[in-house]
Amino acid sequence: MIRMDQWRHIIRSNTCNAAEVDVFLSFGKMSGHDQLVLCLCELTRLLWKLFLPLVILCALLLTVLVLLVLAVRYWLQSSRNARRARDGRPTVAFLHPYCNAGGGGERVLWCAIRALQNRYTDINIVVYTGDLGVTGQQILEGARRRFNIVLPRPPQFVFLRHRMLVEPNLFPHFTLLGQSIGSIFLGWEALTEFVPDLYIDSMGYAFTLPLFRYFGGCSVGSYVHYPTISTDMLSVVRERNPRFNNPDYVSNSLFLSAFKVVYYCLFALLYGMAGSCSDLIMVNSSWTLDHILSLWRAPNRTSVVYPPCDVSAFLDLPLEEEVDKKCHSIVSVGQFRPEKDHRLQIRAFKKVLDRRREGPGGRESLKLILIGGCRNQQDEDRVLMLRGLCQELGVGDRVEFKLNIPFEELKRELAESTIGLHTMWNEHFGIGIVECMAAGKVILAHKSGGPKLDIVVPFEGGQTGFLADDEDSYAEAIDQILALPPASRLQIRRNARQSVARFSDQEFEICFLAAMEPLMGTLER
Repeated sequence: MIRMDQWRHIIRSNTCNAAEVDVFLSFGKMSGHDQLVLCLCELTRLLWKLFLPLVILCALLLTVLVLLVLAVRYWLQSSRNARRARDGRPTVAFLHPYCNAGGGGERVLWCAIRALQNRYTDINIVVYTGDLGVTGQQILEGARRRFNIVLPRPPQFVFLRHRMLVEPNLFPHFTLLGQSIGSIFLGWEALTEFVPDLYIDSMGYAFTLPLFRYFGGCSVGSYVHYPTISTDMLSVVRERNPRFNNPDYVSNSLFLSAFKVVYYCLFALLYGMAGSCSDLIMVNSSWTLDHILSLWRAPNRTSVVYPPCDVSAFLDLPLEEEVDKKCHSIVSVGQFRPEKDHRLQIRAFKKVLDRRREGPGGRESLKLILIGGCRNQQDEDRVLMLRGLCQELGVGDRVEFKLNIPFEELKRELAESTIGLHTMWNEHFGIGIVECMAAGKVILAHKSGGPKLDIVVPFEGGQTGFLADDEDSYAEAIDQILALPPASRLQIRRNARQSVARFSDQEFEICFLAAMEPLMGTLER
């Protein structure tokens, strides 16, 4: 055993001074509490010594970051100024990675470009797209064939190579966050390829707005079809209801549901901060307006601009009583995306058929026609799954799928149908619904979102359609529509057609140009 005087000799021989030796020797005599206090004091003294160097280091890093941002901003703005000097006119750019798809969002894009080109002849239009397998001319030809839209002048297309970064299948978990981060990288590619004077996000990539505003120095605007996250999505998770974006293994777990609520709340905060950077915000319905106001908190910059529906193209379809009609077709118009809930349509149709006998006037007198566009392989796989569901339920012979059909064929199918069907929960608007109503069909839509608030509403006191929210209510509504006398159905169809005049292309152009005027006025010409 080493005695105390031996410890004193050993420590002093290792260059410790007398005070340090006394502290060391007394440390062994302290209680555990005193030792802890002494250790905390020493730790505090060490941290205090490091505080000033850390502050200096943080300040240096912040300075470098600010200088880097300013350098990038200067480089991008120099690129824009050089382009402006070369072209002699300002440029308005739209980010629409799927502009060659055949959905309602693409109709908004082409109508918006047409309106700007007709009103402002001294501007250039650029479209950022990820459709690498086609040429610009083929994209424009697709818009003419699908939407009956021809632009006064062809825009410039900037083809982006990294559209896969916003594909949902790339992020099986934390999809919203993954796609939003991916959109930042996609936006950076777009910005470095071409720096516009005015940037419009027309497809819902809100996290690109601060990128173009603060790095590119652009004026920025957005047309919001559907908020990336909404209070309704939060309520679904809180109430642990299974949906296409809230699978059973999450809704059945209290821990996972609580974790997802926290994740959604944090994401909603970031989404609101990104969206609030927009100088101009246009939304497509009252439902979208309510959610964007609660998330982006910019009421003075936000307005409703209903999307353009080709109402006039359907007005030439005859509106007359259906006398002695042997077969009634139910038509659904919408892209084959999971949120459109085609499964609900097929299951409800199955219940309607089950109530009918075989033979003329029964099962054979009904058919369901699903019309829509496929954006990618995932949509095509979904169609195969739906075909399999039809065979499984025994309705394969009464259900038809028509994919990416031309506009004239769409008109023909609507002319021959009796009911227009829609099943998406919280549909932001519903261009397909408006087209069915303009074509004089009796619409049956989901009792939520834009259809409930804006479209299937009374017109001059008269009924314009029907609403439902589950398999049973859809089946009952279909039976109710088919049981109506032809004269009663005709009156509903007339009311519906008259009510949708406010969603015409002309009304959209008027409202869109009025909303865009303050930003267009800032462009130097």
